[in-house]
Amino acid sequence: MPGTNATPPARLPIEGSEVQGLQLDTVVVAAGRPERAHDAAVNPPIVLSSTFHGIGEVRDGDRAYGRYANPTWDPLEDALAELEGASQSGLLFASGLAATAAALDLVPVGGVLVMPRHSYQGALVLASELAQKGLFELRLVDIAETVAVEAALAGATTLWIESPTNPLLEVADFPAVTAAARREGALVIADNTFATPLVQRPLEFGADVVLHSVTKYLAGHSDVLLGALLTSDAGLRARLLHFRSLHGGIAGPFEAWLGLRGLRTLALRVERSQASADWLARRLAGDSRVSGVRYPGLPGDPGHVRAAAQMSGFGSILGLELPSAEAADAVVSGLRLWTPATSLGGVESLIERRRRHANEPVTVPEGFLRLSVGIENVQDLWADLDQALTAAAQQAPPSMP
Repeated sequence: MPGTNATPPARLPIEGSEVQGLQLDTVVVAAGRPERAHDAAVNPPIVLSSTFHGIGEVRDGDRAYGRYANPTWDPLEDALAELEGASQSGLLFASGLAATAAALDLVPVGGVLVMPRHSYQGALVLASELAQKGLFELRLVDIAETVAVEAALAGATTLWIESPTNPLLEVADFPAVTAAARREGALVIADNTFATPLVQRPLEFGADVVLHSVTKYLAGHSDVLLGALLTSDAGLRARLLHFRSLHGGIAGPFEAWLGLRGLRTLALRVERSQASADWLARRLAGDSRVSGVRYPGLPGDPGHVRAAAQMSGFGSILGLELPSAEAADAVVSGLRLWTPATSLGGVESLIERRRRHANEPVTVPEGFLRLSVGIENVQDLWADLDQALTAAAQQAPPSMP
């Protein structure tokens, strides 16, 4: 099949936080640009074509057909590879779950997949369904419990890491669990959607494949569905490309263009939203109107020490636990600026009671709220949250003596 085994262009090695001599917050702006020429466009064009000219025998690397390649994908795939430190060009998919399906296809038939019990819901459901069909064994673990992860890796073929986890923000000991996977000869796949490559780069910790729901922070405007996979292993990339070409989970040209356009402001959005999330978490810590706050940036958070060692920041997601589902729903209903909706990573602040989804793990508390902090003025965000918490507390029935 043309295009499925093409050798991608090699990328320059990365040291520290610099890519080709540029800091990562510059790379989001500079990467994926067209070659400079007089009167040439500054931005790459959108190519709308389902097929491409071809004369004679089809060779590996030929575009040939729109399911194999599109020039509009290339700039974003290259930019993401530079950001994650991958030596192979990235692979764009129609959604984060399409990328997840391709990554799960790397688990060998009859193999063993070790996965966090608190992971992106779509990944958990898909992995569970594949395991129920007998394709592989699924072992769910608390990814923050390193000893338990190491024990579960005995005889495993694949380790799936999500850190911080969705939605409870547990933090894995990346170096320790990847080293344990290496000892077993297991492949390591890391979902880096929450952290983004500006905050954490799993390939540096020994991951083989990095997954992103580009829909979230990378695109950043809640207007596009995209996914991506990054790797430095040419063989793995060829397998993932083959899966994408055969299963058809490809990105549309407009979506790819929007994803690259959104990426340009990633550094500014992450800087702003992360600072606001930290401020809100500290303001809410110890607040009697909530039962608990989860945010790795809080010194008392279970994942704080690891996050401080492994990440350059603490992310823009925080969790609030209310006493009950009714109390949490009352808070969400009382908000006027925060948007009650699923997803995360957009410019607008989103809030959601996660257990409203039937497939959410029962170990997620009923009253747990996931907050995706956007780029609004943090004082306005606090004022809205403050009044909603007060109103919900006034509505709550008095506790029994």
